Amino acid sequence: MYLKKIDGPRAVTLPDGRVMTRADLPPPETTRWVASRKAAVVRGVLYGLVSRTEAQRIYAISDEEFEGWVNAVADHGEEALKATALKRYRQP
Repeated sequence: MYLKKIDGPRAVTLPDGRVMTRADLPPPETTRWVASRKAAVVRGVLYGLVSRTEAQRIYAISDEEFEGWVNAVADHGEEALKATALKRYRQP
C-alpha cells in the first residue's frame, strides 16, 4: 500500500471522540459550499488536520470568507453556516 507523503497529520481525534482524516475534507475542486463542507474545512483547520493557509490555497477561499466561517461557528455553531440562516445570525 502506497501512502502519499503529506505535511502534517493524516488523522486527528475530535473532542467528541470521532476521528477525522483528510478523506473527510471536501474535494479540492469544490465550488458549491454547503454547510457540512464548510464545517469540515473549519474543523480540519481548528484541530490541526490542515493549516489555514493550506486550506485557503486548496479551496481558493479568501481570508475574509474563511474568517466569517470560523466566527459563525464560534458564535452560533455549525447551524450558522447554512445559507438560509444568514439573516438569523447576521449582526445588525
